[in-house]
Amino acid sequence: MKGVSCIITAAGKNRRMREDLQSRGMEIKHKLLLEIKDEALISFTVKKALQTGADECIVVLGHFMDELYPTLNEIHDSRLRIIENLDVNVELSQTVLNGVVNSRYDYCLCLAGDQPTVTQKTMENLINQLLNSSEPENTISILARGKTGYLDSAKGLGMPFACHSSLLKRYLKGEDDNLNPILRRMVADGVALYAVPEENELELVNINRYDDYILVRDRINE
Repeated sequence: MKGVSCIITAAGKNRRMREDLQSRGMEIKHKLLLEIKDEALISFTVKKALQTGADECIVVLGHFMDELYPTLNEIHDSRLRIIENLDVNVELSQTVLNGVVNSRYDYCLCLAGDQPTVTQKTMENLINQLLNSSEPENTISILARGKTGYLDSAKGLGMPFACHSSLLKRYLKGEDDNLNPILRRMVADGVALYAVPEENELELVNINRYDDYILVRDRINE
């Protein structure tokens, strides 16, 4: 069915953030439950994705899912669906694939739960660039990290990106790896890659460490 499924990955081990909190003598807490503007980071990300008008939003859980469920259950939107990895010990590619095979629509916008900095406008730009491309079933639109426009390499790139679900099903099946090597193989096989420019430099920050969180929190709260 034509339409857009937003797939948000929230299944990681949260290792680096937990290490940082422990080294600082702070309460060990899932990074997706740290707050931005008095709202849990995962809620902030999900609600922004829903504002794009996506037909559904799938959050894929794995490690520490019991910690995230109460917050996600407070989001009352019929488009939100929560699914679980049957095996929590998988790499990002399998988490994304789990979201894709459970999606109801042809196109997927994929982003990480720890990317609250990605603006609604950029998410919409990724979707629109894909849908308006000459070959939407053989194109990936991705957030640029440097060069923009059509690229001949996916080196250094990852989420967020948008593409047809059939591409992800084909390339992620049987793969248990990070996304970048898979994206690079897709491009080598002739899949078109279009890099969409960021709206601001903060969009390029992933929250892995506590200092990342402080930077994002303070900038967004300005």
